[in-house]
Amino acid sequence: MRRRVLLLAYFYPPLAGGGVHRVLSFTRYLPAQGWDCTVVCAGEEDYWVRDDSLAVPDGTEVLRVSGGSALSALLKAKRGGGSGRRSGKSFAPLRGLGDWFLLPDSYAGWAKRAEAVAAERLARGGIDVLLTSSPPDSSHLCGLALAERFRVPWVADFRDPWIGLHFRTPPTPWHRARQRRVLERADLTLTASRTHLDTLGHSSGARARRAAHLPNGYEPFATQAPVTLDPAHFRLAFTGTLSLMEDAGTLLEAVRLLLERLPAARAALRVDLAGPYDTDYEARAATLGLAEVVEFHGPLAHSASRALQRRADALLLWKPWGAGYATMVPGKLYEYLDSARPILALLPAGDEAAALVTEAGGVRTEPGDAAGLARALETMYTTWQQQGRAQDARLARLDEHARPRLAGELARMLDSLTGGNP
Repeated sequence: MRRRVLLLAYFYPPLAGGGVHRVLSFTRYLPAQGWDCTVVCAGEEDYWVRDDSLAVPDGTEVLRVSGGSALSALLKAKRGGGSGRRSGKSFAPLRGLGDWFLLPDSYAGWAKRAEAVAAERLARGGIDVLLTSSPPDSSHLCGLALAERFRVPWVADFRDPWIGLHFRTPPTPWHRARQRRVLERADLTLTASRTHLDTLGHSSGARARRAAHLPNGYEPFATQAPVTLDPAHFRLAFTGTLSLMEDAGTLLEAVRLLLERLPAARAALRVDLAGPYDTDYEARAATLGLAEVVEFHGPLAHSASRALQRRADALLLWKPWGAGYATMVPGKLYEYLDSARPILALLPAGDEAAALVTEAGGVRTEPGDAAGLARALETMYTTWQQQGRAQDARLARLDEHARPRLAGELARMLDSLTGGNP
């Protein structure tokens, strides 16, 4: 007997960015496990990063709820001015206001409208499980209301933790009370990192009914077109969001230090930064004399981003600073590991993501340490000069993180919530 899960998630194709791929993978692979999917998501123009190459899987029921968030209102006001390369800095005032007046986040208006659409779909019947995915955290408040109203099994999926992991100001007691209620009411809570699972509810005092670690994983491509290598250059690459990432500035300073020490490297070193970025970083690169070395590509199609990873001689990884981010494992890390290229990460010691990097033979330096990063880059560069491109080295247990396999794990959890085999 086939069953159906309703997924409520703001980010879904053609919207792009790191928040899209987890839910997209659910809808790609759950049907093969007997679970059809309905998605309640944002409108096609409600985010500044798009990837029209990301196809919605055949058979997926998609209910789009356009507008209603502070972000979509700002985008509408800015529409028509410029390309997909937008400065995150222009969104800072809105984020600041959202911290205090839009609870739990600036998507609260959208979430209420999405809740109404999800309620209408639940009322029509045929939905066996509700799954809400965050961020935005508003999604889980919708799940709380819908689960209590319709008495449907509810999964709260945390791509990132709620408490303590913010680009914004610290959460208020209001947030903590709502998180406690979400964790205590959800039939299953999913976390994208094991560290988050281990610390779940510590900040709110809540105890989850049932919780499990389900990593973000990577997309195994059946066929991958061969990439064109660039033997004349030592290429570093970063793919992902650069906006509001302090270590983007650390990288620029490290490259300056390296070229100061090895001026001849200017002809061979190339740094490819792909993803949304703050134009301040581009201006800083020019001021440091790095315009011919560092290229800001802006957002790329997912396939192009994966090809850039495989072309690189080394891949760069970082995440936002602060103790609240200790539980965060960037989703792109699994793609990096799948590319089998050497990884150079700016991550704190003891970090879960850092442990994966070192297990794969990568190099870790402290966040914000431009001098340390410059030394690591120099070692990699001189090795490339002497020995050429490093051989691929794939993490032995990476297959455990393939998204079809992870969807199978999720399907078994959903089965258990509806009386099937656990």
